[in-house]
Amino acid sequence: MPLSIAARPAEREKFEKLMSEIRNLYTEWTEMGIPAEDARYILPNAAETKIVVTMNVRSLYNFFSLRCCSRAQWEIRALADKMLAEVKEVAPVLFEKAGPSCVTNGICTEGAMTCGRLAALQAKAAKG
Repeated sequence: MPLSIAARPAEREKFEKLMSEIRNLYTEWTEMGIPAEDARYILPNAAETKIVVTMNVRSLYNFFSLRCCSRAQWEIRALADKMLAEVKEVAPVLFEKAGPSCVTNGICTEGAMTCGRLAALQAKAAKG
């Protein structure tokens, strides 16, 4: 659940009630024989999705440079941050320079939408 909803008790309650109703109807439909791919149409866009990916080191570096960025959507950013922490545990030398491009390459690709992290890093480096 997004923090912006979870932080509001009344809205959180509405969200949980609606999700419960949707889950119950989805279960009812699939149990009566409606194919899951059809019953899935009742699910909201924010439905939890399980993913399995295979990436090599180069692909992981690219993924981390894009998805560890603070401008990335919060769910994928949280996943990327967790994945980065895990690969750094397993292969610290390989991934010591992995992360968002502003930190690892000194480049922000967000243009006017920058979060300001690169400028802060540059200012800190200039101070010594």
